[in-house]
Amino acid sequence: MNLQGLTVCRNLLDEELFTGAADDFEVAAHLIERAERLGLRGNLYQAYLTYLLAHEPNLISTSIEMHGGLIGASLREIFVHDVEILLPILRGEVTGNLKSLNDYKPTVANTDEAFGELTSHLENLRTADEVADAFIEHWRRFGYGDIAAYRAFRWDAAAKILVGIRHFETIRLDDLIGYAHQKELLTGNTTAFVDGKPANNVLLVGARGTGKSSGVKALVNEYYAQGLRLVQITKPQLKTLPDLMEMLRQFMSKRFIIFLDDLSFEESEAEYKHLKSAIEGGVYSRPENVLIYATSNRRHLIRETWRDRSEAHDELYRDDSANETLSLSDRFGLIIHYYAPTQAEYLEIIRSMLKRRGVQTDAEQLRIEGLRWEMSHSGRNGRTAQQFVNYYLGQR
Repeated sequence: MNLQGLTVCRNLLDEELFTGAADDFEVAAHLIERAERLGLRGNLYQAYLTYLLAHEPNLISTSIEMHGGLIGASLREIFVHDVEILLPILRGEVTGNLKSLNDYKPTVANTDEAFGELTSHLENLRTADEVADAFIEHWRRFGYGDIAAYRAFRWDAAAKILVGIRHFETIRLDDLIGYAHQKELLTGNTTAFVDGKPANNVLLVGARGTGKSSGVKALVNEYYAQGLRLVQITKPQLKTLPDLMEMLRQFMSKRFIIFLDDLSFEESEAEYKHLKSAIEGGVYSRPENVLIYATSNRRHLIRETWRDRSEAHDELYRDDSANETLSLSDRFGLIIHYYAPTQAEYLEIIRSMLKRRGVQTDAEQLRIEGLRWEMSHSGRNGRTAQQFVNYYLGQR
């Protein structure tokens, strides 16, 4: 095909598969390699071009991200022109000499939810306008490249890039038993955030093993299709928060939770000041598409001792010192407390976990074994309950 007429999708000219620069067998070899690596199926010309348009950045997809989902009428018209040129491939009308290229079945199929939804939608479209609008809506909802392919990322501060987490937990909010009020607060704030309404940074604080971190991870699975993504950073990376936030400004049609797990500081650690500045009060404003969610076992994130409050403390203005230690947690607009479950709640968590696995057990036997497990382990909490369930099922 002659692709020289492409305008905003000229990056496709680098693909010999579509320009005729490679012979048929070389094309077949490249397409099969990509099909196995990416999990593409069906007509491989059609599947690979769809994948490239969905994942590789171009002027349309990057403009949509920069402008919060908006696209100018002229830019859309130019994109429709490009789609008109590509339409024979996107309709599956271009086929290869090898039969397998036209109905390929990869060893492991692509399980990307966003890409699967796009390919299914394209099957029923015929005109260039319809196909162009399908890609534009895909970029609005899911983004392009890794932003579309992954729900969660880790921050590589040295390279200043986001690295997608391939095997992210599939936990959903319904999988978290109990803590209904805490989940209501968490989902209410997050719903407002993804809807573009005012929302707060969140501190989830309380007893260990009560599902604080799992709750944040579950949010990303619940709101992925609405554009929510998670970026986990570590305490030493806090000084690079301005760099991270500047990068996230490039994806204004998406919403990002910067996640700090198990957060606490010693008074001698200066990283907390970077976090304070990032949340509120720094020269760099926090982008409107970014919130910070943190979990901690401490209500006051900066460690404080009785000596800090004693008369013998050598600081002249002791109230100033106390205000400094409290100022970080106070900058989280929403603080959600998680308490250790009662004995009845602990046993109900175990019973519910077993029921979901299709296991029914005698209530008294469950009580005896569950409490015995609790006493010999780290106390009564959701994590201990899950460990008991794993043990119980493993011994059956």
